[in-house]
Amino acid sequence: MRRMSDPLLRVIERYYATVPLLFADVEEFGPLRLFVRKEPGTPYYGGPSHAQPTPESSAGVTAADIARVRGRQRELGVPEAFEWLAEAEPLLRARMEAVGLPVEERPLMALDPRHPVPAQPLPDGVTIRALTADDPALPAVLALPRLAFAEAGAALASAGREELAVVAEELAADGTVATARPAIRAGHKTLIAALASDGTPLAAGHYHPANGTTEIGGIGTLPTARRQGLAAAVTAALAAHARDHEVHTVFLAYAEDGVARIYRRLGFRPAGIKLLIANQPARS
Repeated sequence: MRRMSDPLLRVIERYYATVPLLFADVEEFGPLRLFVRKEPGTPYYGGPSHAQPTPESSAGVTAADIARVRGRQRELGVPEAFEWLAEAEPLLRARMEAVGLPVEERPLMALDPRHPVPAQPLPDGVTIRALTADDPALPAVLALPRLAFAEAGAALASAGREELAVVAEELAADGTVATARPAIRAGHKTLIAALASDGTPLAAGHYHPANGTTEIGGIGTLPTARRQGLAAAVTAALAAHARDHEVHTVFLAYAEDGVARIYRRLGFRPAGIKLLIANQPARS
């Protein structure tokens, strides 16, 4: 049974159903739909293509439905990934786990509309800005999440400027940077970065607005620049920028309580809604 009495739940569910269409085509599989990227390169979240329940899926998703989508994902060469709001589809988690897909929780927090979001302090010499499509820092900003979210113990987990430059060159060569430029020009993607005096991005994040709503995501810091308050500064700048551009509902997901404490200080409050992600290797 779908519980749709919560206005915020409806707003966020509508957002998740519509914002991928800015970047992907959709393929229907009964009560599930799969988003298929229109262009190679980074998809809208910076994570993999994924499937989600349709708004009309009250009859429930079966193991056969899941298998059909997974088969198509294998054909496309993308991870067999799904995401949905727990409160909108309360039975789906058990069905995903029954077919062997690991499910993780991401509680959501929404920005209190009455709470001001002041700029956060920055270290000496660091500036913060929204990037244009032709910004010279764009390749490195797009590369930063690969280093910021590297698994503990991996070679990239302690990476700095040299490693960032290497990844930036890779993304410029494989078309990722070129793919991102039109979305930035159209206003579908906003990237904000904290940059050192030499222009090296030290932290960055993004948001993708749709119908006056957005999720802030991809907040990451270059490993060698951590513990300077840069992630908080980028988050505050993203929230303020979104508000200044007619976004009325700003929310985000988190994985660790320590990070949630930072968001609370900026004015975000628990939304009472959980995003569930199945078999996603990463979701910035």
